[in-house]
Amino acid sequence: MTDRWRASLARGRSSISRNRLRVAFAVVILLSAAMVASASTGNSLSTASEADVPEAPPTDNHTVVTESGRAGTITAYDPDGEVLYYNNTRTKYFDVDPVEDDPLTVEYAATDTIHTEGPTCSDPPCALNVIERADLETGEVEVLYERYDYKELAGEWHDTDRINETHVVVADIVADQVFVVNTETEIVDWLWDAQSDFPVEGGGPYPRDWAHINDVEYIDDGQHEGRIMASLRNQDQVVFLDREEGLLENWTLGSEDDYDVQYEQHNPDYIPESQGGPAVVVADSENGRVQEFQREGGEWTRSWEWEDDRIQWPRDADRLPNGNTLITDTHGNRVIEVDESGEIVWQVESTLPYEAERLETGPESEGGQSAAALGLESRTAADGGGGGDGGSTLGISPLGYVGDLIESILPHRVYNGLLFVSPVWMGQTEFAAVAIALLTGLAWVGLEIRWRVRDAGIRFRLPVYRRKDE
Repeated sequence: MTDRWRASLARGRSSISRNRLRVAFAVVILLSAAMVASASTGNSLSTASEADVPEAPPTDNHTVVTESGRAGTITAYDPDGEVLYYNNTRTKYFDVDPVEDDPLTVEYAATDTIHTEGPTCSDPPCALNVIERADLETGEVEVLYERYDYKELAGEWHDTDRINETHVVVADIVADQVFVVNTETEIVDWLWDAQSDFPVEGGGPYPRDWAHINDVEYIDDGQHEGRIMASLRNQDQVVFLDREEGLLENWTLGSEDDYDVQYEQHNPDYIPESQGGPAVVVADSENGRVQEFQREGGEWTRSWEWEDDRIQWPRDADRLPNGNTLITDTHGNRVIEVDESGEIVWQVESTLPYEAERLETGPESEGGQSAAALGLESRTAADGGGGGDGGSTLGISPLGYVGDLIESILPHRVYNGLLFVSPVWMGQTEFAAVAIALLTGLAWVGLEIRWRVRDAGIRFRLPVYRRKDE
């Protein structure tokens, strides 16, 4: 056997091995792509048009759901689950509340994004923030108050709360302020600036999206009557404001970066003493749970929490008068009602829901009692099942395992950011398939480069090596 023949045989074996690896890489990438493609065509969830909105299960009251993601929508369901009202005129819809003594008329905060230069926007994109009132039976919409703002990112009002017939309190993300405005005269009667009590070195990037005040609630009962509760998302704190004294520091719930308490929360709901409080139900968004804090001995104590293995980014939670809790799970793509034992008793799918309200129960579901008064027991994902097995028929889920690994490695807010910008059908399994395809492609490219370099006779040596002793 000549040396030339041996070299030719070696090249042949190398070529066969390389081709086998190429086929293996191609198969893995194609299978991953097929799984993602199947998910994209198999999940028909959409609320982009009224015809696409899924029906809801029957319940005792009307339910309103708002969205502020890919499609800005407000949808009202009849008690029988059919759609009573739908509107997608605005770019984004946020907080919604029933009008007193007229539960089928609602007020809400919404935002329009302005993409063209003009007298109201010199440097697009800009934002038009509005407070509107809509009659769900007639479809009539009335603008109560509006303001043009100079930016789109963090340029919204996420929440408003009515104080009386003429005055509304507003959570202003644009200027990091809470203000009270007379909607008839358009005069701002009172204003609190978060910069007066919090350092700009903390929170989010200043001034781009510093405090992100995403919720306000006017308290009309109990020892805090006349005061305002506000949520500073980027400071991880819920604060209480007195219009004469300012910030009530001893009542602040949470502290910045203390993620064991709460992590970039949304829409806290105040429960007064008459319903077993003072207590606060809050959507602990980046921790993927809903929890409640009871005021005891001058301190806030966690009295209840709820999560399952699907909840991903809750942004609203209201305690209903029947003892159940209505939860908006944005990246779980659903609005759910959880009973006192922690079981889901009602659920409607939605692409990226922001808030939900049961209309006949009053603003923020007045009359709901605290967890302490109801004796609610906490429930975590480990306590209850749900969710799939990632396509495994034997209870073993490789893709599910990879998806769990990706979620555990990435910071929670990064993972949520990916969910927010990705299609609604993208979940753990699909992210795992994409990750596997990307890693496989990188490995393939790396090997091809190595093979080409070696075939060209190029060899690399370490700059430092050990000399053999003779």
